[in-house]
Amino acid sequence: MTWFNDSIMARKGIAKGKPGTSHSLTEAVQGKYHYVYGAFVDPVLTVDPGAVVAAETHDAFEGAIQNETDKPSEILNFPYLNPQNGPIYVNGAEKGDCLAVYIESIVPRGPQPRGTTVIMPEFGGLVPTAETALLTNPLPERVRKLEIDAETGTRWNERITLPYEPFIGTIGTAPEIEAISSLVPDYYGGNMDLPDVAPGAVVYLPVNTAGAFLYLGDCHAAQGDGELCGVAIEHPTVTTVRIDLIKGWTIRAPRLENDRFYMTIGSARPMEDAVRGAYRELIRWLGADFGFDEIDAYMLLTQCGRVRLGNMVDPKYTLGASVLKSISGAAR
Repeated sequence: MTWFNDSIMARKGIAKGKPGTSHSLTEAVQGKYHYVYGAFVDPVLTVDPGAVVAAETHDAFEGAIQNETDKPSEILNFPYLNPQNGPIYVNGAEKGDCLAVYIESIVPRGPQPRGTTVIMPEFGGLVPTAETALLTNPLPERVRKLEIDAETGTRWNERITLPYEPFIGTIGTAPEIEAISSLVPDYYGGNMDLPDVAPGAVVYLPVNTAGAFLYLGDCHAAQGDGELCGVAIEHPTVTTVRIDLIKGWTIRAPRLENDRFYMTIGSARPMEDAVRGAYRELIRWLGADFGFDEIDAYMLLTQCGRVRLGNMVDPKYTLGASVLKSISGAAR
């Protein structure tokens, strides 16, 4: 993280990236994995800001799909998908603060790591769903089990090997009052399925309730923009994050920073509202922290803003609006 000294974390007063106490959130420590984001369960871990947590995450099916002959509709209990590690209680976090979660690493878990992708009824970007009701028969169910190697990638077939590009599909803090399915992305984070939530990035999440109640899980070995069929290459991991706290920095929705760009994240239906929300927050960020006039930022992003499609299959769609650091820094 060589760019840390000029990062938003550093500017907001976090002490030069110094890590705190290390914690291991194993399956045994986690116990029951959660399928709801909320502050109404006991934390599995309480940490001070700066803590480093290595979490043993499950795949999106909590390991229930074992073979390519399995039939997802007979095995899965929808909506019990996307098991979450946590919640992690962060000492000192209060409503109006911000968690800064630096993703240190994501590595496949297991002696012979495998990933899973499936086709299942009423789920996906090009099929009828419960929200998009059509008089069309579902596609045949299908399961692919794929060997994963962090060095060589994921072998799709004899001709195609996909690089190992892991990221956290679902990460967020508890809403203030609601309890919301881990399938749903919104202002607190959640199931954003955004490939930029990857090692080397910092995810900024609003604190909505005391302790923040951080959840994470649903890691992907690879995913194209949109997660088109609804299921990326889901795999169990050991995911290591550092959890810092920025006091008094109030944000409306998740933000992200890496060595190349700043990003704001919007989740909504229809898709254009997700883009609008993301761009609005990016304009406000440029105004508040980088000295831009907001109307000028609006005009500038029209010329150089970038949009990343996280998912187009979840109950709400997620998009990230970003600007290169080389451009945003010019106004400072």
